[in-house]
Amino acid sequence: MSATKGTQRRRSQSPGRRMKTAMSREARAAYAEVQTGVNRLEKSIADIQRRAVRAERRVEADAQRQIRELRAQVRAQKKALEVRRREAARVLKRISVSAGESWRDAKRAADSILHEARTTAASVVDRFRHAVRT
Repeated sequence: MSATKGTQRRRSQSPGRRMKTAMSREARAAYAEVQTGVNRLEKSIADIQRRAVRAERRVEADAQRQIRELRAQVRAQKKALEVRRREAARVLKRISVSAGESWRDAKRAADSILHEARTTAASVVDRFRHAVRT
């Protein structure tokens, strides 16, 4: 069978309990001080994590706002370029009907309109590329 009824086994103490009984008063005070520092560090880490998440959300919201603004600008610029394209087509048609033999004038007028439109389109593309990079 097992040990006799009268003898009891001594239960082993947990490491923290054993340490408290073995430490002097000064050591316990130093331990408590270090423990307080560890707790403060844990709180600081949690605070940093909360602030990082908040900053991340702010950056994401700002990026989404910029994307909406860029899309609105793209729509506006696209409309402007479509207007210029229609205008160039109208001018070309009008000039070709009225010019008769004078194709040089028609070509010059169309070239100037198309050059303006190309320049505008290139500047728009450059602006959007710059906005995407930054």
